[in-house]
Amino acid sequence: CAKGATASCVVPFETSGGELLRKPLASLSAGWKRVPSSVGLAMALQLSREQGITLRGSAEIVAEFFSFGINSILYQRGIYPSETFTRVQKYGLTLLVTTDPELIKYLNNVVDQLKEWLYKCSVQKLVVVISNIESGEVLERWQFDIECDKTAKDDSAPREKSQKAIQDEIRSVIRQITATVTFLPLLEVSCSFDLLIYTDKDLVVPEKWEESGPQFITNSEEVRLRSFTTTIHKVNSMVAYKIPVND
Repeated sequence: CAKGATASCVVPFETSGGELLRKPLASLSAGWKRVPSSVGLAMALQLSREQGITLRGSAEIVAEFFSFGINSILYQRGIYPSETFTRVQKYGLTLLVTTDPELIKYLNNVVDQLKEWLYKCSVQKLVVVISNIESGEVLERWQFDIECDKTAKDDSAPREKSQKAIQDEIRSVIRQITATVTFLPLLEVSCSFDLLIYTDKDLVVPEKWEESGPQFITNSEEVRLRSFTTTIHKVNSMVAYKIPVND
């Protein structure tokens, strides 16, 4: 998989209805070391509450944000029917998450791998690309730049930042994602999405991840969103969208 500042890794996904561009190989998660989400999250929250923020705990918190953030984008932008989402409570908000079994499996695989790369401080950004299914033209690009304090180690002293403070910052980002429907152009065509992850050049990645270019938008506007930090990882977010052509 090509990596670094000008290339990225992509895991393509297709709905059961066959509406998206490409389909992941059947053994997408083969060979990945996975930690059950409920166990990992409980451990992260315990470390955050009792000891401050650790490297592992920070990776868990950021990966969880991406899980909810990606779900929010897919719902808000109408990539999947609204009836395939269910409401959950998180960060003091009511969020929408998918109930589609294949999409759940796909996102869990991606987030679990991302979690390990966050722990290794080897990931630079995550991008959600929304494209026109028919033409392949990129219409939106949600970019989350990730900064990591590489001085943080397993045996480093925990960082002092409360879980509440981190959740307050994440809540502000999620609220902005929800509010983007007030200014983003309506997606009037059937759309697909890809997830791109930029990593360090020397990182070994699973063979089932395929090479991709950055998938930029021609003639676009960009809007900066809020950021949040665990004191180990910082996530800066923005969305770029294609400027509609007036008839």
